[in-house]
Amino acid sequence: MFDSFPGGASERLDRPTYHADLGRIYSSGIDFLNKLERGQHFQERGFPSWEAFAAGDWEGALALADERREDYAQELRRASQSGVKHRRLRVVEFPVTPYVQWELHVLRVRVEVGDDIRVLDARDILPIERIRPVPEVVILGDAVMYEVVYDDDGNADGANRYTDSSLIRETNTGFEALYERGEGFHDFFDREIASLAPPRVAGNSRG
Repeated sequence: MFDSFPGGASERLDRPTYHADLGRIYSSGIDFLNKLERGQHFQERGFPSWEAFAAGDWEGALALADERREDYAQELRRASQSGVKHRRLRVVEFPVTPYVQWELHVLRVRVEVGDDIRVLDARDILPIERIRPVPEVVILGDAVMYEVVYDDDGNADGANRYTDSSLIRETNTGFEALYERGEGFHDFFDREIASLAPPRVAGNSRG
């Protein structure tokens, strides 16, 4: 699974170029967007809920996440009107990192307005990840695939852009297989996340 991915030819895009290219392709008539998230420590500077989380204001972070509810609902309505099906698979390691604990609360808001998100315990894919982790990718139909890139501090830093159709199909087949193994979001959240104490964010460490 994902065997060809490491050797695939790609074009490196900086963050603004990546966002512009993704928006262009997204509006070009694709029929699905599949997103596989693997990393456990990221920074999301400029996102108010994350900023509150990083500052140690857990209640504020949750309240700010909930304020995005209508934005997420509008995003999904636009996707439905455009005929684009969204699916996301979030891989979670244990013990759950503070970042992932926060992110799953944000994703819960998205799920509550109709987003299609599943969760996969990283322990369930240990045999697949013996050599390397599964890739962090966004797949836009058959048109293009992006490997999201982060710097050493976990800041988003653009993406590697892939257009080889066979590689996109193979990677998407891997996504499909993992997605089928994923657990329903609410089942996972209620069992593993809901009862956790607010995460500790050490000092000014973010992510």
